[in-house]
Amino acid sequence: MIAQLPDDTARVIELGGGTGAITQALLDAGIADEHLLVLELNEELQAHLQRQFPRVPVVLGDARSLPQLVADSGWLAAGHADAIVSGLGLLAMPHPLQRDILLGALSCLRAGGVFVQFTYGRNAPVAEPVLRELALQVRRGAFVLRNVPPATVYVYSR
Repeated sequence: MIAQLPDDTARVIELGGGTGAITQALLDAGIADEHLLVLELNEELQAHLQRQFPRVPVVLGDARSLPQLVADSGWLAAGHADAIVSGLGLLAMPHPLQRDILLGALSCLRAGGVFVQFTYGRNAPVAEPVLRELALQVRRGAFVLRNVPPATVYVYSR
């Protein structure tokens, strides 16, 4: 996922921080603590992430509410995100939910920013009707065979 970020990426939002593997990879790639915001829906995982990364803003909430949550945190005051990385299970979500999450994410991205999503499924995680409705372009990134289960990364942009 990190390899799919534009070279000039400095500000990143992570959707679904989980146990922190991607969070750590983003920090290891040079994203500054204060320029990374992690969103997590599960209270226990959010608390775990906050303990593990005490200088990274970790927000508890639903990705559909991302614009409000990010604004309330004050993170957007320094500018929009260059990229959003997502570990959410978009492939299993109904199309309206995919659309709502992506609409919120896109409103937090700078012009030319990217939404990077991984999936374990065979198909692209965002449904074709949602792609068309939101006028998104998609390209397939890396296929990671060494991941268990294997995963594919997709990059969405406008």
